[in-house]
Amino acid sequence: MSENTKKCAMADFRSQTELVDEVTPLKKKSTHWRGLVAYWILGLCNNFGYVVMLTAADDIIKSHSDSHDERKGARDCIHLSTGAILLADILPALFVKLLAPFIPFFVHVRVGLCIIVAGAGFLMVAFSDNITMSIAGVVLTSFCSGLGEVTFLQYSAFYDKNVVSTWSSGTGGAGVIGAATYTILNTFGMKNTLLIMLIVPITMGISFWIILPRPSDEDKKMVEIQKRVNLEEVDSPLRSFSKKVKKIPSLMKFIIPLCTVYLFEYFINQGTFELIKIKNDFVHPDKQYHWLQVDYQIGVFLSRSSVNLFHVRHIWVFSLLQLLNVVIFTTEAMYYYIPYFWIILALTFWEGLLGGAAYVNTFYRISAESKEEDKQFSLAATSFSDSIGISMAGVLAIYAHNKICDMPLPSGA
Repeated sequence: MSENTKKCAMADFRSQTELVDEVTPLKKKSTHWRGLVAYWILGLCNNFGYVVMLTAADDIIKSHSDSHDERKGARDCIHLSTGAILLADILPALFVKLLAPFIPFFVHVRVGLCIIVAGAGFLMVAFSDNITMSIAGVVLTSFCSGLGEVTFLQYSAFYDKNVVSTWSSGTGGAGVIGAATYTILNTFGMKNTLLIMLIVPITMGISFWIILPRPSDEDKKMVEIQKRVNLEEVDSPLRSFSKKVKKIPSLMKFIIPLCTVYLFEYFINQGTFELIKIKNDFVHPDKQYHWLQVDYQIGVFLSRSSVNLFHVRHIWVFSLLQLLNVVIFTTEAMYYYIPYFWIILALTFWEGLLGGAAYVNTFYRISAESKEEDKQFSLAATSFSDSIGISMAGVLAIYAHNKICDMPLPSGA
């Protein structure tokens, strides 16, 4: 080979190397942003149905009530509390979250099942002709929400820790968009609104299988770790289970505060919202429940999107502040001492901020502080703590609802 040919070949090799060096960072940057965007959409789609069912809870119950016989006392309460819808919307999710961290991680099967079940839930509630069928549809939606949350949080271990931030923001966005969309579209009727929302599970599939880059493009080290974990789960399931159980005590510093925050806030949402009726204000009493749900979700969305701006390490602070909110909302439902609806809106917004901040700071800390081999299980195991709190809130909300309904109206009400 002549000297000139060698020089040309070397120059060509250097130019190709430089091109690869330039393209590789661009490719990494592209896949990084695709991961962030995909996780925001996945968070939005995963929690959308859950939020819609809670926003529609009052309508679901009223649509199957024989108004006169179902109402109680001077407060004109419907006998069945929206806490019953809350339980149907959270207990299946709790069951899934408790089970999923301990079974092999087949992500594509889980996501496919989630999409099918979510669509079935919307259809069942839309075409329901009795309360049992409606609650069955809510149960299916809850199953999807629980399975999706634990699966996508586990899967986030394969990506940059900031996908936890965009996931949390997306779940918060689901609250605002889901509650507001239902409230606005409800003018067309609950059935038509729920049929329109079938686009949500379809969007989830597009986001997961098309927009989200494969983990091997982002973190090959984590892929290899997961392969070893999967082999251990298949070859020695008892040993794997035992190792996971032993990790749970170290997660209690995350589980207990998050559980109590959600216990308090969902007791407020499903135990007091429907009982707070402020007359002669800018929102009709029959519409106040819907707008309180929207307002709450706006607060959740903003705080769940805030973790890249500031972090809060002491999550227990949110529990104490949320307990104070319980006292305010419960006494208002009993005694009607707050004169204006905008004050209730401000308190509800604050309640949402506390709940969303507790959620995102918990999972961000786990993602940032856990060992690589423990991260996936830690994220999944902690995800059931909010569901436990919400389930407890549902039971307490039903009890509190009936007790307050039996009370006489305060003087001047």
